[in-house]
Amino acid sequence: MLTDLPQSTPPKANLLYVEDDINLSFVTRDNLEAAGFAVQHCATGREGWHTFQSGTFDLCLLDVMLPETDGFALAQQIRAVDTNVPILFLSARTDRADRLTGLRLGADDYLTKPFSIDELLLKIEVFLKRSGRKPAPDVPAPTRWQPGGVPLGTYRFDRANLTLHRAERTHELTQREADVLAYLLARPNAVVRRDDLLRAIWGDDDYFMGRSLDVFVSRLRKRLAADPSLRIDAVHGVGFRLVV
Repeated sequence: MLTDLPQSTPPKANLLYVEDDINLSFVTRDNLEAAGFAVQHCATGREGWHTFQSGTFDLCLLDVMLPETDGFALAQQIRAVDTNVPILFLSARTDRADRLTGLRLGADDYLTKPFSIDELLLKIEVFLKRSGRKPAPDVPAPTRWQPGGVPLGTYRFDRANLTLHRAERTHELTQREADVLAYLLARPNAVVRRDDLLRAIWGDDDYFMGRSLDVFVSRLRKRLAADPSLRIDAVHGVGFRLVV
């Protein structure tokens, strides 16, 4: 059951937290609730999926090594029905391959255990601000909210609805993909510095945020591949350029 908070103090957000370690989940949940969040904790991936389907959540915190259904599979299930909700993995698996797998599945970040509660709280705040309820910074209003989207080569990019449409095909974008594309589209044919893009979308420019950015740029290149007039060039040591 969601944490009961005084009516005069509504929760900052509703979080789904899936973790099978009893001691860690108790401490983490206690800190999250103390920070003003409502937390629904589940101990298995299957329970997490059923809970997600029956509730409304603003952000998901998922362990990777879960009984019944692992965190990667759970993230895939969530992404299949909701391309917008932020997903953060909290895992003891530190391999680079695991991090990249999580990001490719649509996660917004991957924290390794043991993690700092302060860092976790900061990342939650950042991703809630970047979620679909609020537009990303530094993106001109017409690009964000123009009804039906804006033209992009032979595509039509509708950031508000997280879609990229061409001919009879519509690509569903994640919130992070849409944010990155919108940021680049606001600066067509210009070199966008990597650290500026990271701070604008993620609020940070550390190494693992950079790896996340590389994954999302790679996805966008694949989605835009049908129009040869469009490309996202990597400018070595600097950043990216959206050529239109």
